[in-house]
Amino acid sequence: MTRKNFLRALSSALLLFGLSGCGFIDTYFLPPSEDTAQELWEAGRDAMKEKRYSDAEEYFLKLKDRYPFSPYTPDGLIGLGDAYFMDEKYLQATDAYKEFEALHPRHEQIPYVLYQIGVSTFRRLESIDLPQDGLQESIQYFTLLKDAYPTSQWGQDAPNWIVKCRTRMATHEIFIADFYWNSGRYGAAWRRYMYVAENFKDLEEIFKYAKDRAQLSYLEYQKTLSEAERREVEGSWRKYLKWL
Repeated sequence: MTRKNFLRALSSALLLFGLSGCGFIDTYFLPPSEDTAQELWEAGRDAMKEKRYSDAEEYFLKLKDRYPFSPYTPDGLIGLGDAYFMDEKYLQATDAYKEFEALHPRHEQIPYVLYQIGVSTFRRLESIDLPQDGLQESIQYFTLLKDAYPTSQWGQDAPNWIVKCRTRMATHEIFIADFYWNSGRYGAAWRRYMYVAENFKDLEEIFKYAKDRAQLSYLEYQKTLSEAERREVEGSWRKYLKWL
């Protein structure tokens, strides 16, 4: 081989090595390219279809954090709330939906988001022995939905959820009143039953039960009082009977 041919072959070999070396460096030393916003959205959507809710949460979180201004991100934030909801992580679902509401108050999906906030809060408080104060927030969201979007499918269902929330609240109060009654604490039971009868007249069966139990509790409570205490309590009871 002549010196000229040798140099030509050497140059070709170095060029080939350089090209392959770039691929080697890209593969083993450079960080992998990140998924695009569309890829993350589609991956999250596919994970939801396959009921892989934890994976969907991860994809939608990445979409929200990496591409906050992408056109895919609003739907991704709703998807995040839905993934949490389906995974029974109702507190996180509520937070995700509320974040969407704050960022996109005029979005066409707002009726659905308001509905999901109300339902998520309701689901989070399903145990009757837990405080039910949060249900008042659910009622506020369902009322807003009913008043602002009455013709939407979510707005049309909102009144039913308001009744469910109020029923849960009243049932919780009855649960406590029954506990007092069964414990022989008739004064405390009477006051709880009266509270239900005064504030949940729209719930016919619960109202009737609370009224009847209030009367029984009052009679038992009277037996534990002195004459002076009994006269004082009778004033409250007469007021109660007047509006019954």
